[in-house]
Amino acid sequence: MSITLGTPLALPCGVIIPNRLGKSAMTEGLADADDAPTPAHQTLYQQWSDGGCGLLITGNVMVDKRYLERAGNVVLENDSSMNALINWVRAGTRQDNQLWMQISHPGRQCPRLVNKEPLSPSTEQLKLAGNFACPQAMTEAQILDAIQRFATSARLAKQAGFTGVQVHCAHGYLISQFLSPITNKRTDRWGGSLENRARFALEIISAVRTAVGPEFPVAVKLNSADFQKGGFSLDECVQVAGWLSDLGIDLLEISGGTYEQLSLFGAEPDDMRESTRKREAYFIEYATAIREVAKVPVMVTGGFRSRDVMENAVANGEVDLVGLARPLCVDPELPNKLLNAEIDHLPCQEDMLVLGSGWLGNKSTITLVQVINTVGQIGFYYWQIIRLSRGLPPQPKIGVLSSFLRHTFNDLKLNLRRVK
Repeated sequence: MSITLGTPLALPCGVIIPNRLGKSAMTEGLADADDAPTPAHQTLYQQWSDGGCGLLITGNVMVDKRYLERAGNVVLENDSSMNALINWVRAGTRQDNQLWMQISHPGRQCPRLVNKEPLSPSTEQLKLAGNFACPQAMTEAQILDAIQRFATSARLAKQAGFTGVQVHCAHGYLISQFLSPITNKRTDRWGGSLENRARFALEIISAVRTAVGPEFPVAVKLNSADFQKGGFSLDECVQVAGWLSDLGIDLLEISGGTYEQLSLFGAEPDDMRESTRKREAYFIEYATAIREVAKVPVMVTGGFRSRDVMENAVANGEVDLVGLARPLCVDPELPNKLLNAEIDHLPCQEDMLVLGSGWLGNKSTITLVQVINTVGQIGFYYWQIIRLSRGLPPQPKIGVLSSFLRHTFNDLKLNLRRVK
């Protein structure tokens, strides 16, 4: 039988995803002052559910209130926000699609304005515009506590009605920090060999599976590589993917990069092959190597822009699910349009107007211009999420400087609200 974008996907646990399109996680920043979901989440995910994706994965939901990826994250430590979570699920599953909660811990990638004493496997500091403090090396007790927090959040997500969970092991967050030899300098059972560095991730997956049972989808988002010299490599990823498969995960999403190497935001790694560029998807060739070892469905997110490329990737068995993210901020109806063959190409803002290096007059300002361009392009999509969450149409004509200012002031407002 020929597999198309509209073909359902059966997971190892028995759950069926109704088609081959998945919305990858994007941080929303829409939580209230108590870190709980809001009606804005309902409005946003109702539109994405109506848009036609078979699978929706939420943005970072934090397992520990003390450590956030950014102010405005939802935190799930207990059942105090259960009613709000239930309402979120009702809105996000209107079309009988899957809605999975991504659970995460930022580790050292916790902004200084949120916590000046973040945690990490070791004391390697993230040097990025002075926004992140030097982390504390986690004690054995803190490691075991974090493992149980992931299990607790997964159990509560299931209780609220989410139809699955995804454990975030990528993008330089805490689990990714344990996996990488750059950020994990430990000499105990949690560091050193790959087996030791992977222990934290594998213990979390085992605890989560125990918490939710065998028939509830458990997914993992994993870096194909960090794309940093001496970091987590593709060969190591393949080995870890095999171990995860042995633990009985249901879906493996392949991504890559960290805050220091922004492959996750669309920046291409230096070793990306020309054939991959031509086929659009950033990580698809890495996924091929991973699939040979990890005998579980694979989702690849990043770079897909043409319907024929998506169709071929699925039909040829290169991927099981096509992951979409930023284009859904510009048009939440894109999945339906793809499934109905109403469009051939997705809209994207990679070519949006950016500032030139001469904007402020001399070479000393180039770094500032680069920061504005990078943050502004990221902020563009955050702004679209905010508009969708208010029931407003996207605003695709907004420029990079305006996006930068809106995002900067919004984050500052969220941080100030948190410290009151």
